[in-house]
Amino acid sequence: MKQINFLILFVICLALVMFAIQNDQPTLIRVVKDIQVEAPLSVELMLAMGTGAVLAWVFSVWSQVQNALAMRKELKARDKRIQELEESLKRFEVELQQQSQPLLSAASELAPTTDAELVTQ
Repeated sequence: MKQINFLILFVICLALVMFAIQNDQPTLIRVVKDIQVEAPLSVELMLAMGTGAVLAWVFSVWSQVQNALAMRKELKARDKRIQELEESLKRFEVELQQQSQPLLSAASELAPTTDAELVTQ
């Protein structure tokens, strides 16, 4: 994979060098109303492409930060919901134990305690 990345980078750099050699005529760029810059066309285009690449990178990083913040918020909400469900489960277990205590004591009083009693019935 590193070789493929190197090859792609090499081809792009070679294309930029060939482009710069072919386009060395000076051109005039008006940045703002009274500010003008004169530079070779290849330099101006490479600066424009570089600016675009940097802006694309900044946008990508910004999007990743927003996604991370959204995921963090969602994880906090899930953790809170899990905590609430665990508390509900504990409460239901206590209620079930309280409700089953009278039933178990009543069932033990009614049920035979030995196998011999089961056989006689």
